[in-house]
Parts: sequence; structure tokens; C-alpha cells
Amino acid sequence: MPSISVIVPAYNAERTILETVNSVLQQTFTDFELIVIDDGSTDQSAQLLQAIADPRLKVFSYPNGGASVARNRGMEHATGEYFSFLDADDLWTSDKLQLQLDALQAHAEAGVAYSWTCNMSPTGEAFYPGLCATYTGNVQAQLLVSNFLASGSNGLIRRDAIASAGAFDPALDAYEDWDYFLRLAARWTFVVVPKYQILYRQSPGGRSSKIATLEQCSQIVIDRAFRAAPPELQPLKQQTLAVNYQYLAGLCLAYADQPERMLQAGEVIWKAIQAFPPILLEKQTQRYALKWLLMRLLSPQIATQFTRPVGLANRIADPRLPSPSINP
Repeated sequence: MPSISVIVPAYNAERTILETVNSVLQQTFTDFELIVIDDGSTDQSAQLLQAIADPRLKVFSYPNGGASVARNRGMEHATGEYFSFLDADDLWTSDKLQLQLDALQAHAEAGVAYSWTCNMSPTGEAFYPGLCATYTGNVQAQLLVSNFLASGSNGLIRRDAIASAGAFDPALDAYEDWDYFLRLAARWTFVVVPKYQILYRQSPGGRSSKIATLEQCSQIVIDRAFRAAPPELQPLKQQTLAVNYQYLAGLCLAYADQPERMLQAGEVIWKAIQAFPPILLEKQTQRYALKWLLMRLLSPQIATQFTRPVGLANRIADPRLPSPSINP
């Protein structure tokens, strides 16, 4: 049996699925099975996968059930001692599995290893660093405040930890990864690989652009997590709500080409301040508020000239490429 089971839920992913699958097949760690769940695709996803001649790849087709259902179906087929999930439009650096496995083997008590996420443009031509979290051990408090793993494409999880957390919630159309990581954090410690290894593709038509759905699902996840959290962590809830609204504000501004998005941005910025007033002192909140104001007074195009791209910092080199050597 393979050491690691990699599970990829795929729905109409013909534009990205081959690149995603290749980022797994090109891992330096090779003892894995790659399970792709074709979640009722109506495009050429399944046909493209059939052309890959690698015995580690296993493709299963089902009627459409959504990302959570697809992941759960993948877990039913998985035989590895460790599990890792990868969305069909995201990528991994070639050392992702090896370094995360090394981290778990070095910390027998840990249930989850995670790495840093790098934001990637839709075409995969530009890269921007995400949050560089370094939390280890009991991370429940930090994970309650924000999902520092950033996406469901992060993490290597022991089979025992998967068994204790159960299945992904099929009722959630978003934030199901944060919900799952929170359940894991309530039972297991985490360990970090301090390196950019997950390349998260930012797509205008992706789930992250559906603000109303995100707000609804985030409220469900937050309420559920705090009902299960110990008493000493309950005071964090207002901060959690504010950080989530701040995140939603960034998404609204990133897709502020429509008038309703502009309105939503102002609303969620105000909700963040109401939930936890100290968040107004954070530079990120101030930057979002300034950009929103400039967009209202001028235009999205002109405002962008005065502020950095929302949610993005300075561009960095492709994390998949080796770092340049430095001669003394």
C-alpha cells in the first residue's frame, strides 16, 4: 500500500487538471496514490486524465455532489497512512509531500503538517506571497481566529487524525476546508514547513468571488467552531468575525468591477469594525478602507494607482524554481 493518498476533487477542470496532476506526479516523494474524483464533469476533464499512463493515478467518476462530497468519496478509496487534498486548479512545489512527511515523522504527536501558500494569477504567470504562519503544537486558538492554512490544498494529515475528524460537511459550499482543519486542531497538534509549497490559483469565477455564499458559510463554520471550543477561547469570537469580514472586504475590492461589489465592500468593512473595533488599527483594514473610499470618489482603475493590489503583496519568483545561488 502507498504511504500517502492524494485526493483531487475535479469538476469541469479541463483548463487546469493536467497541470495540477503533473505537479503531484513530479513530486520528489514517489510512494503515493493519486485519486482524482471526477465530480460529474461535463467537459473534457475525464478524457484528458485517461491519456496519463501512470499506475499511481486512479480516476473515479460520480454524479456531481460538490467538493466536500468528492473529497469524502476520495477518502473512501484511499489506502495510504497519510492523506493530502489538492484542488483541481492549484499546484504544489515538487518537494511538498517529502518535506511535510519529514515534519510529521519528526513529530510523532502531530496530526497535521502544513506549509506556506503562494497566491498565483489565473494564468500561473505571477506569484504573490500569502501569510507566512509559523504556529506549531496546539494551534486551535490561532486557527479559530483565521484559517492560516489558506486553502484545502494545504496539509498532510495522518490517517488516525482523519478518522477522528470524520468527513467533510457536504452542506457547506465554502469554508469546508477551514471547518475540517478546525476539527483536526481540536484533537491534534500541527507542525509547520516554513516554505512556499502550495500555489493557490486566484480565479475571478472561482468560489472565492461569491461573497454572499462565503459570508453565509463562514458564519456557520464560526458558530459551530465556537460551540465546540473550550471556555477560555470564547472571547476570541468577535475577533474571528472581524478578521473574516476583513478577508471578505479584500475579496470584494479585488472584484470591484461591479457596483454591487463596491457596496458589499463598504458593508463588510463596517461589519469588521463593529465586531472588533481594534481591527481598525490594523494596516490591512486601513488599506482596504482607503481603497474603498478612493474607488467611491474616483474609479477602481484610478484607485489602484494609489494602493497596492488588494490581497497581494510584492510579486515574487516562481516558487517551483530553485533559488538562485549566491556566490561569496
